[in-house]
Amino acid sequence: MDVDRPGPGEELNDGEVTVPRQAATVIVLRGGAQTLEVLLVQRNPAQRFMGGAWVFPGGAVDAHEGEGDSAHRAAAVRELAEEAAIEGVDPAQLVRFSQWITPPEVKIRFDTHFFLTPLPDGAQPRIDGDECVDLGWFTPQAALAAHADGKLLLVFPTIKHFEQLSPFASADELLAFATGREVVAVTPRVVMSGEQARILLPGEPGYDAAPAAS
Repeated sequence: MDVDRPGPGEELNDGEVTVPRQAATVIVLRGGAQTLEVLLVQRNPAQRFMGGAWVFPGGAVDAHEGEGDSAHRAAAVRELAEEAAIEGVDPAQLVRFSQWITPPEVKIRFDTHFFLTPLPDGAQPRIDGDECVDLGWFTPQAALAAHADGKLLLVFPTIKHFEQLSPFASADELLAFATGREVVAVTPRVVMSGEQARILLPGEPGYDAAPAAS
């Protein structure tokens, strides 16, 4: 994927590689056996990191939440309540879907664990108006189309997740696929060609030949 400039919060690093901070994100689903819609929240455009971008609710793991899988699950549930006012999600029932580590070439880095959960019965998502200023439900195809039309600002990991979600016809089908599935960490690489940055995923041509970040 070629980009003319880094997205918000994706500025390239010209110094030592940053140690990624642990983080968790929740992909909230609705639609049951009928369809698949996903919740996105829009980050406040005034924020330095990913300002204006539409993202899945999530954030960094706090120190008091500990380490390991339980810490990621605790952070996921906390962030879901803080950013979208969704309560009642059991951390143990979250379904692991993916793990993305920000490229070493990027300044601000996270080791993010993505979880799936159906929207709890009776939950009514709402934004806090501070960190997040809007929200919406999108089918994966509609989100990608809106981004292509310049109507929805999505960052690279969100785009790639929607591409992964697109083949699934319903929320139930996606949850059945993901439950018990092995999750392998993905670390994209950024390769510069003049003023243009190319983001490569493992297995793509040139990924293994990309120069190591210093």
